[in-house]
Amino acid sequence: REQGSGAILNVASTAGVSPRPRLNWYNASKGWMNTATKTMAVELAPVGIRVNALNPVAGETPLLRSFLGEDTPEMRARFLATIPLGRFSTPEDIGSAACYLCSDEAAMVTGVCLEVDGGRCI
Repeated sequence: REQGSGAILNVASTAGVSPRPRLNWYNASKGWMNTATKTMAVELAPVGIRVNALNPVAGETPLLRSFLGEDTPEMRARFLATIPLGRFSTPEDIGSAACYLCSDEAAMVTGVCLEVDGGRCI
């Protein structure tokens, strides 16, 4: 606040936009984060602070098993079939989007919940 500008980046999930079965509380918490991001953006804009969020699709993390139910080649193929680009997210995908949203190039971007999802939420 003192410097008159800044950026806050929240991390939610595509589950907050397009909920998955058997993940009720996870889906709800990520949906809440998207709403909180928009609320914070409105509240903090007058003091020059931008607030955005990332909604990544599943990546190769320990959470993947929760999303798949059973981690088998067949389940992975079924999940990947829901992602038009046909792959899981990588740390580089998420990092690149985060760098953009926190950069001066995104100086006019606030209240955005950016899906980094290979097209899954289309």
